[in-house]
Amino acid sequence: MHCYRHPDVETGIRCARCEKPICPQCMVSAAVGFQCPDCVRGGSGTGHAPHANTPRTIVGGRVAADGRLVTKILIGINLALFIAVRAADPRLVDQLDMIGLAYSDELGIIGVADGEWYRLVTSAFLHQEAAHFVFNMLGLWVIGGIVEPELGRIRYTALCLLSGLSGSALVYLLSPANQAALGASGIVFGLIGAWVVLARRHRYDMRPVLIFVALSLVFTFARPGVSWQAHIGGLVAGALLAYAFVHAPRARRALVQYGACGLLLAIDLGIVLARSAALT
Repeated sequence: MHCYRHPDVETGIRCARCEKPICPQCMVSAAVGFQCPDCVRGGSGTGHAPHANTPRTIVGGRVAADGRLVTKILIGINLALFIAVRAADPRLVDQLDMIGLAYSDELGIIGVADGEWYRLVTSAFLHQEAAHFVFNMLGLWVIGGIVEPELGRIRYTALCLLSGLSGSALVYLLSPANQAALGASGIVFGLIGAWVVLARRHRYDMRPVLIFVALSLVFTFARPGVSWQAHIGGLVAGALLAYAFVHAPRARRALVQYGACGLLLAIDLGIVLARSAALT
């Protein structure tokens, strides 16, 4: 969205009173949050110097000059692993992908059930096919560029990691133990879920958003070989976390938001423990 006074400036902040989008140049500190110049001139809030406090997003995160920094880092990690797999050591796929329990001629018994829990995370940054990599990175760049400025870096990072972890946990729970999965689709679908919640909060026209989600789900279930478990796990996790971030009471915002992250992490760990117990 763009500032109502500076249409060429993108922003993730809204006036605490009238909810019009405002850029850092237009933000005026008030007793709670930031207000636009119109509300301050109208006597609806107590204004201070515009730069007295750090600008905050709609969920309480800090407004950063680079609204895609974390997204760039995530893409960089994916790119580094993709290059390593393609050019350096193809065996990295067998060492880092998401697999429950299997036997490898080179590595012996492998999988999460054998104690290799790191696969729940590493698999979300691992790609083997160029088309898969490009598609996921494009989704991460576009949707991440929408969501990151709205959440702020810390909450955005938490949402991405937990969406990827939730996707892996659902793969672990519902897929055959020896079926491998990899890719950042869990993270991308987590961002899609967050985008839906944010669009709803801003009262945007939901039709384009829902059409995009529907097409993404059709692609998930219609194309063979796609790990639908990772997509659905990420989508649900991202939507739930974004809802907790957006609707947390201002007085207990941090407690509710990070408590939601902790609760989702506990659920994921519970799924992993239960599945591991069933496989061993």
